Amino acid sequence: MKVGVVDIGTNSMRLLITSGEEEVGRWVEVTGLGKGVDASGRLSGEAMERTIEVFDTFGRLMEREGVTRRTAIATSASRDASNREDFFDRAESALGVRPTLITGETEAGYAFAGATRGREDLAGVVVADIGGGSTELVDRERSNSVDVGSVRLTDRILTDRPPSPEQLRAAIDHVRGVLHDQADFDARSLVGIAGTWTSLAAIAQELPEYDRDAVHGYVMTRSEVAAVLDRLSTLTIEETAALSSLDPKRAPVILAGAVIAQEVVVALDVDAVEISEMDTLDGVAAEMLDLR
Repeated sequence: MKVGVVDIGTNSMRLLITSGEEEVGRWVEVTGLGKGVDASGRLSGEAMERTIEVFDTFGRLMEREGVTRRTAIATSASRDASNREDFFDRAESALGVRPTLITGETEAGYAFAGATRGREDLAGVVVADIGGGSTELVDRERSNSVDVGSVRLTDRILTDRPPSPEQLRAAIDHVRGVLHDQADFDARSLVGIAGTWTSLAAIAQELPEYDRDAVHGYVMTRSEVAAVLDRLSTLTIEETAALSSLDPKRAPVILAGAVIAQEVVVALDVDAVEISEMDTLDGVAAEMLDLR
């Protein structure tokens, strides 16, 4: 049996097709679905159009690969949008399955399950999933969903690129304040998943192009996270988009993601973060295939 899992994020749309024994493929497209949702409470028509075009492609891919079961999960941007049911109607038509709106806590649980598959010792392991609208922190016993993400922080504070020193300081202070009561985990090791972490790891290694094999399992030190943040804070969006290892569509929000990444590392007081390409998609797929 092959399953297809679609993750409808605030910034990125992702598809995993797998049989459990064999991964057929992963696809990711940045559509910026949640841009402006924080202020308006609605998904914009332009963002929905971009996203539905991607879903048309995802639907055809699942059909071509003979997917037996399909599911789609919707996260922060959809949780905040008053017009999400209209969007879900169109998404269902394109994907062949209606999206399921999940809570931040459920999202965190899937993230932990996916990122830690195959690990025997989970004591002290904390998984951090930095999304566009929210950040999930989770260990084997509990999870916290924090209402700060790369798109949300960009829209609220980091509107200029490069930002002024005052803007950057305000962004750091805001994230630090939000995380203050939510990062009380006894973290012995930190695993970072999803596009912000993987992008930062690629930039830190100065890869000539994005390389999943080079990113997965890379251990990024606390000083490397700070150095990448410092570098990104001096660049325009165009200069950021020109970085060889970065998807240019992530350029508008990767600085905000780096701010959150740094503050997660500081709040959990760890020296490094292990980057994983296995994430929420893998957790959902394992549940569908009963591999938990």
